[in-house]
Amino acid sequence: MPQLPDDLDAVAVRTWCSLALEALGRERAEIDAINVYPIADGDTGTNLYLTLESASAAVEAVFAAHETGATAPATADAVRAMAHGACAPWLLRGMAGVLADGGDAAHLRLALTSAADAARQAVAHPVEGTVLTVAAEAAEAARGEDPDLRTVVTAAYEGARAALARTPEQLAVLGRAGVVDAGGRGLVAVLGALVETVTGQAPVRGPRTASGNAAKKPVTVDGGSVVGLPVGGTPVEGVTEGGLPASAPVEGPLDCPEDGGAGPAFEVIYLLEARDEQVARLRTRLDALGDSLVVVGGDGLWHVHVHVDDAGAAVEAGVEAGRPYRIRITHFATESGHDVRVQAEPAQRAVVVVVPGDGLAGLCTEAGATTVIARPGEPPASGELVEAIRRAHAREVVLLPNDAALRHTAAAAAEQARTEGVRVALVPTRAAVQGIAALAVHEPDRGFDEDVVAMTAAAGATRYAELAVAERQSWTMAGICQAGDILGLIDGDVAVIGSDVPHTARTVLDRMLAAGGELVTLVLGEDVPDALGDALEEHVREGHLAVDTVVYRGGHQRAPLLIGVE
Repeated sequence: MPQLPDDLDAVAVRTWCSLALEALGRERAEIDAINVYPIADGDTGTNLYLTLESASAAVEAVFAAHETGATAPATADAVRAMAHGACAPWLLRGMAGVLADGGDAAHLRLALTSAADAARQAVAHPVEGTVLTVAAEAAEAARGEDPDLRTVVTAAYEGARAALARTPEQLAVLGRAGVVDAGGRGLVAVLGALVETVTGQAPVRGPRTASGNAAKKPVTVDGGSVVGLPVGGTPVEGVTEGGLPASAPVEGPLDCPEDGGAGPAFEVIYLLEARDEQVARLRTRLDALGDSLVVVGGDGLWHVHVHVDDAGAAVEAGVEAGRPYRIRITHFATESGHDVRVQAEPAQRAVVVVVPGDGLAGLCTEAGATTVIARPGEPPASGELVEAIRRAHAREVVLLPNDAALRHTAAAAAEQARTEGVRVALVPTRAAVQGIAALAVHEPDRGFDEDVVAMTAAAGATRYAELAVAERQSWTMAGICQAGDILGLIDGDVAVIGSDVPHTARTVLDRMLAAGGELVTLVLGEDVPDALGDALEEHVREGHLAVDTVVYRGGHQRAPLLIGVE
């Protein structure tokens, strides 16, 4: 069992980011669904996930720079990378300035207070019953003199949960919908990840309820799963509108804590490079133009969000203040987001596929797909997937992630692309050979739903395996392996332990084909000779009648051999 941290050092910050990303990946869709205030744009969960994804990547980059050293990065480097990587949302920036000076219980109390204060300062007209209230109650609950970090973190989490449960009583629009505040729920998830970081256990999630008026069902809050249901038990459906481009993930915007209801026609979001004195004037001008104003940041980089009727004036105000970029405008009336640029007419349909090597990238490109290469140890971020969807430039896109570990990343990317008006279907392929099978039956001329069903069925009918080299002694489903052993993984589990690639590959093939099959797909890694493919093809032909074999070169991929059986 790993040693639990006594304070928030760099390793703990890294763990916190990772756990928070996992938590928001699990809860993203549910948070999006309860995002009804101030505009039911259904993107708070997705934007929170993108924020933490960017923050986590920035922290990992700091650790990567220290790989050759004997010590971990300094805590200050990790927390500053976390805040900067997330494009300066109020929570991470507010906490980072304090935690850079220390990660003990006293500093954490100050950090929580700093974050809550930063949140209120960022919003032009704060409203209670939003994430602002949840943050303030978390900081208040953590007050005291207890020197134990675990006590402080747990108290903050419990305070946030209790505050979240009360949000429908404080904000009428939430009470009418029968939901808790979406941004507040995201904050509870992030604090829950912090509890798990310092205690080693996911927080206890006893039931807490907060009722709206008598006509509404109770809003149940259980920490990691907060469910808000209107009368009839149907989850609230938010209308998906524009979030930020994946290249500029930020938090929400803080769930935009201002008065809801019918309002301006446009949402304008951009990053801004500007001096502090220019930003003060910008706040005044934007406040006069519209509502839901949030300006947060510092050190010359600011995130600006506002709802206005005159989108051009909001962008012009940014130009006068400094250099706005990554500009995003959403027209609420048409429920479609668009970048400020003109593009050619899009194709009707495209396929975006994640591949483990350049060899398969060439194969998929020849088949008409847009590819994203997942290099060994470098899985693509959701921003890369969104950018690939944009490059595909089609009204309809089928996304093939080809890795079970990418399920949350791909889901966030698909949701982000939908805010831009693209119809996206995510086929949950778990391996590259399933993606090849799906792509083989893709027919762009048939109906979208019919095409997606056919591709999903082809992927699901393909069993997958791969060979890997054991890095150390370990217990597996097939027994104990030693460093250097060749492992045969079937459907993600170790099924065979061998001493060499050819023998292990034959054993894996025989086990898979014992359950039947008509087509074997082999993808050879960069250092695997063609002779192995020939030998395995001969093995299949001699031992399994009426089974065809196709062999591809995968190029530089993690596994020496990928196997598919259809």
